[in-house]
Amino acid sequence: MTGEAPDDGAALLAAFEEGRLDPAGFSHADHVRVAFELLKQESFLGAARRYEAGLRALTVRAGVPEKFNLTITLAFLALIAEHLAEDPGIDWATFVAAHPALFDRALLKRWYASERLGDPRARDHLLMPHPAI
Repeated sequence: MTGEAPDDGAALLAAFEEGRLDPAGFSHADHVRVAFELLKQESFLGAARRYEAGLRALTVRAGVPEKFNLTITLAFLALIAEHLAEDPGIDWATFVAAHPALFDRALLKRWYASERLGDPRARDHLLMPHPAI
């Protein structure tokens, strides 16, 4: 496994899907970049399947499979997809500059209480924010 994640999006995605990334070196920005690359190639559901599989494998390699959270994964993926839908041809550097909030790990707190994201059901089910239910 490599230490730091590659800077190139295609190389990062390949390393992610092939299980060649060191989980300790996979940052939140890398999560966003992988999601961006997947959504450029796939429908939302196709990207979600690949993203979930890769993240679950990463947490298993890290020895913390319980850290995977489907609610957080799909919520961030949906936000990234929404921004990509506004400009499907956008490149990574422009995307980063245009959407800095996506790089804030606390972004979902705008919609979700900490207790909701920490609910054990959130690991394997998409939980909607409380105001939505």
